[in-house]
Amino acid sequence: MEYRKLGATAVNLPVIGLGTWQYNGGIQPLRMGIALGARFIDTAESYGSEEVVGEAIQKIRKEVFLATKVSPRHFRYSGVIDAADRSLRRLQTDYIDLYQLHWPNYTVPIEETMGAMERLVQSGKIRFIGVSNFMLGDLKAARKVLVKSSIVSNQVRYNLTDRTIERDLLPYCQEHKVTIIAHSPLATGLSNLRAKDPENILGQLAGRKSKTIAQIAIEWCLAKPGVVTIPKASSPEHVRENCEAFDAPLPDEELRLLDTRVKFRRRSRLELSLRSVVRRALQTAGKNQ
Repeated sequence: MEYRKLGATAVNLPVIGLGTWQYNGGIQPLRMGIALGARFIDTAESYGSEEVVGEAIQKIRKEVFLATKVSPRHFRYSGVIDAADRSLRRLQTDYIDLYQLHWPNYTVPIEETMGAMERLVQSGKIRFIGVSNFMLGDLKAARKVLVKSSIVSNQVRYNLTDRTIERDLLPYCQEHKVTIIAHSPLATGLSNLRAKDPENILGQLAGRKSKTIAQIAIEWCLAKPGVVTIPKASSPEHVRENCEAFDAPLPDEELRLLDTRVKFRRRSRLELSLRSVVRRALQTAGKNQ
């Protein structure tokens, strides 16, 4: 397993971790992933998987880099502190390695939320602060208000068929040493990858390299500096497949094939702005926090 620095810290993360959104595999797939080197598990209070993650890491807690998230509805100062305490209990641990803001909440001042996050660092309940689904403006605003800490990561959607972050967020994060944690690196399903690959470029490369389509898709994500991935797998077989995805960088000619022949989208700045406006309106109405 290859490792990459977490932001500007001294911590090395495996380039392939274990995602647990809509996870239903129980303890064994997680423990297999850890044994194969994927010692980075990501969960969230809203996923409903913190308990099973907590069970999976018992007796090996110090071997695992553990990440979870606080939901936007808990972004008030006391709400962040209380949510972290609940996550600690569900995870059966006394510290969280990476605590992330799950989405921006435009109804709570970011200074208040980040003040609570820094308090958690000072108290030893969390080691590092991260964010999730923060676009460039949101990330800049969050970084600006921190006093003693820094944001080490941003967990966002990134895969062959959705390359929105390549326009400005990815270059910014690379420049400022904010690790991109790529969720949905398999586009939430191989059928979605195949639908955007009419020439079967993925299949051709997989056959040529004795790999699977999923492994090629993960390798493509990892071709970018400062990126790690957290594919979800609910079976031991899929965990092994994912963990064995990266053994060497894809050659430039193969990257060019994937870049130019697989269909993809990059959301426009206008679309991203409209999505933020809608989220702000829903949050103000109390419907999406």
